[in-house]
Amino acid sequence: MTAVDEWERQLASAEELTQKAVERIVAVHGDRGVRAIEAVDERRVKGYRDFTVVVGHEEEYIVEEDSCTCKDAEYNLDADDPEQLCWHAIAVRIARAIDAVDEHEMWYSEVKDFL
Repeated sequence: MTAVDEWERQLASAEELTQKAVERIVAVHGDRGVRAIEAVDERRVKGYRDFTVVVGHEEEYIVEEDSCTCKDAEYNLDADDPEQLCWHAIAVRIARAIDAVDEHEMWYSEVKDFL
């Protein structure tokens, strides 16, 4: 079991973002963990019928199975290491574990055209 699996199970069990979980996430992911927690707290993790999207400060990023469309994931992370995640993927895991995804009953591919 990876450190990511551990904090994710801890969150799911508590059904909320506890101080202990926050400390563990930050210990494992550093600044990426902090940014992910902020995004969840600000309800910037959006669930659509086709994708889960994290609203960044400049763009929106699509996250699917820990894979993200951001440059950090593309250039800085080892895709073979399950503990190396961008903050968008961490935010999605946190939000799903504590049921904090802002759900939208629409297709992101259609909504994106209006943004």
